[in-house]
Amino acid sequence: MKLLSWNVRVLGNPQTVRRLRHSLKQHHPQVVFLMETKLNKNGMEKVRRSCGFQFGIDVDSIGSKGGLSQSWLGKVNITLRSFSNRHIDVFVEEGEVGKIWRLTGFYGSPYSQDRNAAWNLLRQLRNQGDYPWLVCGDFNEILYGFEKKGGLPREERRMEAFRQVLDDCNLVDLGYSGWWFTWERGNFLEINVQERLDRGLATEQWSALFPNNLIRHLPHSFSDQCPILLDTAYKNGEAVKRKFKFEAWWVLEETFFSETKRIWENSTGDLVNKLEILKKKLEKWGARIQSKNENRGFDFKTARIT
Repeated sequence: MKLLSWNVRVLGNPQTVRRLRHSLKQHHPQVVFLMETKLNKNGMEKVRRSCGFQFGIDVDSIGSKGGLSQSWLGKVNITLRSFSNRHIDVFVEEGEVGKIWRLTGFYGSPYSQDRNAAWNLLRQLRNQGDYPWLVCGDFNEILYGFEKKGGLPREERRMEAFRQVLDDCNLVDLGYSGWWFTWERGNFLEINVQERLDRGLATEQWSALFPNNLIRHLPHSFSDQCPILLDTAYKNGEAVKRKFKFEAWWVLEETFFSETKRIWENSTGDLVNKLEILKKKLEKWGARIQSKNENRGFDFKTARIT
């Protein structure tokens, strides 16, 4: 299944709708989550039907702000659980998978005074069943400082609050392919700001259900924000790139910290590039250590840090 999530920044004119239709025809998503439509339910229903989506849940904008829509094709069975001006939460049932999972389209507050309320909403949604859970959308926040380029540095307490809510909800970032940022403002270098505000998050249960999932950051045209396209079963004639996984037992190894320091000090490029090098080399180091210890009879499956 393909899911497209996009902060479209207004769907109020025919040219914008035509560009949206073009994007949908190009990527063929079965489910679409749109934010900042700035339309009422009747207006949004007309737009999504013109895009070929007969089924949908539309949330009114509040004046000239907000507006959400989640639409799907008939091949996917979707049941509404709850909605607000910040989220649409549904059950998804695919015949091919044969299992039910949760999908929450989420729009984080762009205003600092409302951000805690948005995070608490996510916590409330977490406590509503133990189904495999996927959350995607525009969170209007970054997890780490390197997810922003240009402008004023993000306050650490804001990023920590975002990291904490993900920890509380047992959600893990699914990563991405393509441009590293999803939002951009300013055409000139001295005023240009780029941030990764849109992402997909999932529980371990969901990732186990769809181990070959892939998120791509797509080019944007009429919005200052990139659409993100999630494919639950990505295939491209080649092996799917395995996601980096930090193993807890690594920190038990005497050489872990010295090896990490050595890799970092010998890496070149910007912060993002150095982190990519660190991930790859730590995986190779971990594989060597694991192979050596397994030959001694050490069982990593039962290893625990206490």
